[in-house]
Amino acid sequence: MKKITLTLTAVLAGLLLTTSAFAWGPGPGKGRGYGPCGNASLERLNLTDEQNVKIEALQDAHYKATKAVREKIFDKSVELRRLWLQANPDKGKISAAQKELRTLRNEMEDKATALRFEIDKVLTPEQKDKLANLPWGRKTGFGPRGGMRGDCGFGAGQGPGPGLGMGICQ
Repeated sequence: MKKITLTLTAVLAGLLLTTSAFAWGPGPGKGRGYGPCGNASLERLNLTDEQNVKIEALQDAHYKATKAVREKIFDKSVELRRLWLQANPDKGKISAAQKELRTLRNEMEDKATALRFEIDKVLTPEQKDKLANLPWGRKTGFGPRGGMRGDCGFGAGQGPGPGLGMGICQ
């Protein structure tokens, strides 16, 4: 009887200790990369329903159009990491992979700039002015550069790459 009680107690203790590990969930997963605040800068502009629909359609089209490039960036990043982890890293292969990765990132940057111009066409002059004067992801009052204390804005978020994303602790 004592063995059964001891065994059940150990199993229950193990289950209780591991419950919190499974409670968090799978993480952010695939997303547009806006981070936990979403389109916080755009949300501050009091967009009309029509503007919201147009901007969301532009963002969805951009997300679909950049899927192949994002996947190539992910694959090339993994390849580069593997090259660095080899016993004798090949400088030529690493340089070539870095160059290709920079080219892909430049392509993404160009597409992001094009998206920004398309979104800009949807905004009114007042909204454009307000957007230009937002703190862009930094709260004021935390030193000369503004602190990175949880305010939201445009920019990279948790990453849209394959898998579960970078997680909340990144």
